[in-house]
Amino acid sequence: MLWCDMEASLNLLNLGLGRMVITKFCSERIAKYAFEYAYLNNRKKVTAVHKANIMKLADGLFLESCREVAKKYPGITYNEIIVDNCCMQLVAKPEQFDVMVTPNLYGNLVANTAAGIAGGTGVMPGGNVGADHAVFEQGASAGNVGKDSIVRKNKANPVALLLSSAMMLRHLQFPSFADRLETAVKRVISEGKCRTKDLGGQSTTQEVVDAVIAKLE
Repeated sequence: MLWCDMEASLNLLNLGLGRMVITKFCSERIAKYAFEYAYLNNRKKVTAVHKANIMKLADGLFLESCREVAKKYPGITYNEIIVDNCCMQLVAKPEQFDVMVTPNLYGNLVANTAAGIAGGTGVMPGGNVGADHAVFEQGASAGNVGKDSIVRKNKANPVALLLSSAMMLRHLQFPSFADRLETAVKRVISEGKCRTKDLGGQSTTQEVVDAVIAKLE
């Protein structure tokens, strides 16, 4: 499952009031990215996550843009879901989703919900892809992210960063290397002998990394 969150969603604080600014240009850009990703990776469905029932102008424009782009990809199923229901459906029936496209705020909600389902923030990779540059990092913002004490104790889960590295390799057009790294990570996790504490084990960060290296073929 993949979600794309829109950089064009900007929250401004003005006299205590929140304003969401969404442009048609950037809405169309992120929608096109989601559909192009689905097309190139043989994905079957794109779901737009929104709150247009309340944010009628901002999210309404976002949905309008998604619908226009969807018409250009008749082979890909397109549907829409309100963010509240989306989070509930993720927990109840995550297999119904494939590619998800959202404004920035809802992307954070979806990412952290998905991380909890997948096993925690320590296993969730992420990427920030722009027109000219891309940054790959841990995909959810809770758990062991930014906790120096966990890092110093060598207890941080490296899986999310390793999988983010695989995403970077695929972005740089090195799919075979990405596949090798992802396969090695999956083997280590599935065997269950070497896991950090957040996944029910007692292994250190370095021990997990060494185990993944040993599985590389």
